[in-house]
Amino acid sequence: MEEMGSWKRTSYCTEVGKTDVGKTVCLMGWVNSYRDHGGVIFIDLRDRAGLVQVVFNPTFAASAHDKANLLRNEWVIAVSGEVRPRPADMVNPKLRTGAIEVWVKEMRILNRSAATPFAIEDEAKINEELRLKYRYLDLRRPEMQKKIICRHRVVKLIRDHFDTNGFYEIETPFLAKSTPEGARDYLIPSRISPGKFYALPQSPQLFKQILMVAGFDRYFQVVRCMRDEDLRADRQPEFTQLDVEMSFPQPEDIYELIEGVLARIWKEILGIEIPRPFPKLSWDEAMSKYGCDKPDTRYELFLQDLSDIFPNSEYRFFKQALADGGIIKGMNAPGCAEWSRKDTDDLTYALKAYGAKGLTAMRLQDSGLAGPVVKYLSADEQNKMLERLSAKKGDLILIMGDKFAVTNEAMNQLRQMIARKMNIIPEHKYNFLWVVDFPLFDWSENEKRWKSTHHPFTMPRAEDLDKLEFDPGKIKALAYDIVLNGVEIGGGSIRIHRPDIQERVFHALGISDEEAKIKFGFLLDAFKYGAPPHGGIALGIDRLMQIVVGGTSIRDVIPFPKTQAGADLMVDAPSEVSEDQLKELHLEVTKEDLT
Repeated sequence: MEEMGSWKRTSYCTEVGKTDVGKTVCLMGWVNSYRDHGGVIFIDLRDRAGLVQVVFNPTFAASAHDKANLLRNEWVIAVSGEVRPRPADMVNPKLRTGAIEVWVKEMRILNRSAATPFAIEDEAKINEELRLKYRYLDLRRPEMQKKIICRHRVVKLIRDHFDTNGFYEIETPFLAKSTPEGARDYLIPSRISPGKFYALPQSPQLFKQILMVAGFDRYFQVVRCMRDEDLRADRQPEFTQLDVEMSFPQPEDIYELIEGVLARIWKEILGIEIPRPFPKLSWDEAMSKYGCDKPDTRYELFLQDLSDIFPNSEYRFFKQALADGGIIKGMNAPGCAEWSRKDTDDLTYALKAYGAKGLTAMRLQDSGLAGPVVKYLSADEQNKMLERLSAKKGDLILIMGDKFAVTNEAMNQLRQMIARKMNIIPEHKYNFLWVVDFPLFDWSENEKRWKSTHHPFTMPRAEDLDKLEFDPGKIKALAYDIVLNGVEIGGGSIRIHRPDIQERVFHALGISDEEAKIKFGFLLDAFKYGAPPHGGIALGIDRLMQIVVGGTSIRDVIPFPKTQAGADLMVDAPSEVSEDQLKELHLEVTKEDLT
């Protein structure tokens, strides 16, 4: 192997073109492929920009040709040679550099490579665990490089947008205080303070509010956050978010700011003009029509509440649902009456994962409404149901009844299943949506207390403040989520800036004055010294990038992600540490911890 010495790269591979014909260039990268055509060796050289064909002709440079016989895929080389036009019948229009090639005069082998566990190409079918174990090789693939480079461009656009709008990027601490009022914290034991712990931040929420008290007025940060929660395709233990806070805002100021940056990303990255302003949908309407607060509005399959139609129903499942304080919801699948019993049974089985006990299916045929349940429904109930669902002959009626949360979640999932089965979800369509007027609190059946829908620093609507002490379930929050094609990509709110209101909210949540002082005392103290009205939002960069690049998982747009079990297969983390390290941190691992 050789060293670079005084060799200096003149350009990336794809920067060489017809205008360089006759010039001498120096290129460096990896051997992507090797072909020997009658003694003339052709190499596709690859760097982060792409491919260029280099030629080793023994009559042009014999010594370089002899060394080329040694080359294998993924060896690292440097070549110096003359740019020549390809013969007309050898031009490759699919390749950016397909009209030229580089005839090599000299070559240096900078490093060899062992045989890779998978091919460094986009077409390779690679097990995801293998990709994550050898992530440095997976990231060499052009598809992955494009995604990571696209992420860089998007983050740069974000920074430019906020800079031109008068925001300062300010870093907040990674070693912070545990405030367990949401997901679990990752805790860091302190060596110099035995028995005490830092927490890795779930978000910079408290620090950015303090920055408003400090008078910085407009703050943003592209920041890493950590949450110790169960993982799935759209969650990671550490993730990146765009964090924003501003003083003296109305919600409309936040909407305009975020719509502006998203429209800019879609235009400059995807070449798509996004209509503005984005539509707004109240939480009540979203739950009513879609069964969820992050609806996919690209297709029109709406849910309908049918509870008032069946108050005296003879059908025992409807009767039981209403007796238990639940609701009955239905939807119409147009033209799907021809679906088989197996089709509807499959849907019923799939919904069990979301807590559904059953699904009622009826078909509107030429002879009328058909299905095992029809005999339990009066003519008046049938007519009102069909009218509300706008049902026509050939349609499939699907209904279920249960608790509010179970019914809505199951029907939301059913709506998505039906849309996929009907193949009515349009591709390359981007429906942005603001969901507003969230409840301030959710009732926890397990804990028998109110919990914050977003977080305990969200401002109630002014007209609802008098309900804090006697009817907290009816309070609406000055909160808003930004939704794209059924994915929540961000959420925020106007914050509480007055100590008296914050104290009342804490009391509604069952947080005593003493507990509030322990958990949030530094914020409450800051509020005593002239906190301005303020509000903000956070956008998930990983989820956003997944949609921008058309991926199926956020792991595809994170350079070094964890598995769904929270493991980093490349570095083998998490891992055990030595007894000496544990002693320094005043920790002991028991046998029970290891089983």
